Amino acid sequence: MSSEYYCHPAALCESVHIGARSRIWAFAHVLEGARIGTDCNICDNVFIESGVVVGNRVTVKCGVQLWDGVVVEDDVFIGPNATFCNDPFPRSRQHLAGYPVTTLRRGASIGANATILPGVVIGSNAMVGAGSVVTKSVPPNAVVVGNPARIVGYATGQAASADSVRGFDELGNDQTVDLGVNGASLYRLPNVRDLRGSLSAVEFGLHVPFEVKRAFMVYDVPSREVRGEHAHWRCSQFLICVRGSCAVVVDDARQRREIRLDRPDIGLLLPPMTWGIQYKYSPDALLLVFASEHYDPEDYIRDYDYYRETMEQA
Repeated sequence: MSSEYYCHPAALCESVHIGARSRIWAFAHVLEGARIGTDCNICDNVFIESGVVVGNRVTVKCGVQLWDGVVVEDDVFIGPNATFCNDPFPRSRQHLAGYPVTTLRRGASIGANATILPGVVIGSNAMVGAGSVVTKSVPPNAVVVGNPARIVGYATGQAASADSVRGFDELGNDQTVDLGVNGASLYRLPNVRDLRGSLSAVEFGLHVPFEVKRAFMVYDVPSREVRGEHAHWRCSQFLICVRGSCAVVVDDARQRREIRLDRPDIGLLLPPMTWGIQYKYSPDALLLVFASEHYDPEDYIRDYDYYRETMEQA
């Protein structure tokens, strides 16, 4: 790496692996062997151990310690006094032969005073709220808060708000609405109401725009749990929340929208190669899903970073 970086006179930089234009400020200590990329900003009173890898354009605010096993990818923000643990059961003068790897993926942000337990992965573009305690891996784009940290939302895409479709009054008189995310669309289903009750109908080939080969239901989901988090190579899906409510995030690696499904006369089409997430289930939620293909584990894409790269190359 280049030696064209700034090290404050009151900082101690023992590593020779510091990238160009990076800045190491007062009272920071970077041990020999640590690797820091280009254009990084390492603020006052930061300690970086010898086995740490820090990518490019990373900001580490004051009072942070990065211990062996921490890997920080490009464009990550780490807020003041965020704490990283690398031993799940520490004892004085007892050291592990190897440390669990804690990874902060590209573009993630860690809020002030958050605590990150060892061995977790903070997904790309995820946001950890201030003071949160992260006990398990955080999905890409997720916003987590609390102790233990729970998903409360998803980061917005570049051109669409994650909360831009709330409920279904926005449909107006239209029977379908394109959400602008890889062909994902809302469909209004027939709804007949009279004194005897209400009836919603689904006619295959008319309301569901593909041949249905499989159907399944999702229910009894703890309200804080997340389902989905994948895309399909070939399979289209049509989602109807026939009871209760849930939120669905649709994502094509360029834009992202969140939709609340809370009526049995509204369906959501997820075309192939659309990343889908379902969460915020009400206790009584019953989600009915029609699929264009039989179950095939090879049809699933479960790694968001791989999905994003595939879509960017398409």
